[in-house]
Amino acid sequence: MSARILLVEDEPGLVMTLSDLLGAEGYDVESATDGPAGLSKALKEKFDLLVLDVMLPGKSGLEVCRELRQQGNDVAVLMLTAKTQLYDRVVGLKLGADDYLTKPFEPPELLARIEALLRRVKHDKLSPVTRFQFGNVDIDFERGEVHKDGVELNLAAKELELLRYLIDRRGNVVSRDELLEAVWEYQPGVSSRTIDVHVAWLRQKLEDNPQNPRHIHTVRGVGYRFAA
Repeated sequence: MSARILLVEDEPGLVMTLSDLLGAEGYDVESATDGPAGLSKALKEKFDLLVLDVMLPGKSGLEVCRELRQQGNDVAVLMLTAKTQLYDRVVGLKLGADDYLTKPFEPPELLARIEALLRRVKHDKLSPVTRFQFGNVDIDFERGEVHKDGVELNLAAKELELLRYLIDRRGNVVSRDELLEAVWEYQPGVSSRTIDVHVAWLRQKLEDNPQNPRHIHTVRGVGYRFAA
C-alpha cells in the first residue's frame, strides 16, 4: 500500500502542482484548502504524512498542528512556511511538527524531505519481519528460505537482504542511496546500477510477470517500493 499524504494548502495552483508531483511518485494524495477542513480530515482518516501550510484560512497550520498533537494524533507533519517566518518555523517545531520547508522550494527538496520523514515513520512503526508471504511466495528470513508455489528458490545472501529491507519498509519509497548505505554499506565498486541488477534478479525469481511487476515497483528517479 502506498503512503497516504494529506496536503493542506489554500493556493489552488500549488495544490494541483504538488498533487500531480506526489501522485507521480506513487503516493496516495488527498487535499484540503483550509485549516478546519484539514484538521477534520486528518482526525477522521489515517494518513502517513501531512504537508501543512502555515498560512491557512479559518485556522492556521500552527493551530492545526497543535490540535492534532493535543488529541494524540502522531501523524508526521511537514510544515510549509514563508522564507521570512522564522518565528513560525520555531513555533511549529515546538508544537510538534517534524520538519519544515520554506517557500519557494524546489520539488526535489520537497520529495527528499517527504521521503526522509516517511522512512523515519515506517522504521518506527514496522518491526523487521521474520516470515512474510505475498502472492504465491513464502519467505522465512530466519532460515533464509524462499518458496514460490511450494518450490524452494535459490536467492543469494545479498538478494535476500535487499528483499528483507524493502519488505520491512513496505509501502514506502526507498531510495537507491538508502539501499547503498543500508544494504551494501557503500562497498567499493557498488553503484546504483548494482541495485538495479539485483532488483531485476529478484523480479525474475519472484514476480509472475517480471516485465510488469506486481510487488517490487520502480519509482522513477528515486528508487523502489515494495507492495504486498
